[in-house]
Amino acid sequence: MASVEFSDLLVVVGCLAGLVVAADRFLIVGAANLALRLRMSSVLVGVLIVGFGTSAPELVVSVVAILEDQAAGTELAIGNIVGSNVANLTLVLAIPALFWRGGVKFEKGTPPEARSSLVAVCLFGGALLLVHYGHIDASHGPHMWMTGVVLFLCGFLLLTVKKFRSEWGGEVPREVPGLFNAWTRTLVGLIGTVGFAHFLVSGATNIAHDLGWTSGFVGFTLIALGTSLPELVTVLAAARQGRTGLILGNLLGSNLLNSLGVGAVIFFIHGVERFEAPSELPVFTIYGMMAVSAVLLVFLRVISRDRIDSREAVILLLLYGLLLGQMVVSATG
Repeated sequence: MASVEFSDLLVVVGCLAGLVVAADRFLIVGAANLALRLRMSSVLVGVLIVGFGTSAPELVVSVVAILEDQAAGTELAIGNIVGSNVANLTLVLAIPALFWRGGVKFEKGTPPEARSSLVAVCLFGGALLLVHYGHIDASHGPHMWMTGVVLFLCGFLLLTVKKFRSEWGGEVPREVPGLFNAWTRTLVGLIGTVGFAHFLVSGATNIAHDLGWTSGFVGFTLIALGTSLPELVTVLAAARQGRTGLILGNLLGSNLLNSLGVGAVIFFIHGVERFEAPSELPVFTIYGMMAVSAVLLVFLRVISRDRIDSREAVILLLLYGLLLGQMVVSATG
């Protein structure tokens, strides 16, 4: 019977505690103070600072996995991004909506940026499907993908800054710490969150290998959940402190960079010809990621518009459970 090293379990538990402290006491407080000092919308801070910062684990894990483990590393990296996007759009968003009274209410003006983020997820999924079915090859795939990603990211950032520029201005409350203090607190929180996430993923990977799980399964489950922990912890901290503007901003920035930034790096470094048949990551997970994006967009634009309530949170959790269950059946069957 396979056994797990006690040291790996200790690393996982310790890093979980560190993540909570780094995100709750430093990252969220610093980002909120920074928003006030710079007279920004908290959603904009969430997209540019918190969201992009908490996506760093996905980038680091994916690049290291590809460079060190070649084909198996690519399976793990793709599984990581697909699983992380699914977890962000279901678990990370649903948990605070389920436990906080009234659900999670978003600031006015958020849905257009939500569309951009969800479109990014679908673009990444579409690219994977084109590779899977053989419609993209190495002769034109990586460079065109990379160029498109850069253009889309630049366009999104410009539109976001333009949209929220009108919200800048006003008095800065006297009790808000200085700009240097806010930047320092935010930076320390980002470094701590990313660092603890890195060691957490390392310990979880060792445990998975000890148990004999495949790279695609590890990427979609343990690695994705591990690299999504910064998002989950920051979202919970923001909800607890009543700073709900950071919640969707965090997920917008994170999923956008996961799909178009980290996804582009995967294509660029490894080349699409190396994963034409992702046997360890079933194609239904890619369709599932895109379906979750569509469901969430319906929630935001048609059903409740400015909030995710407990009923919608349950639906999101059920969707995640369905995909995870299918992944387990596929990996063990």
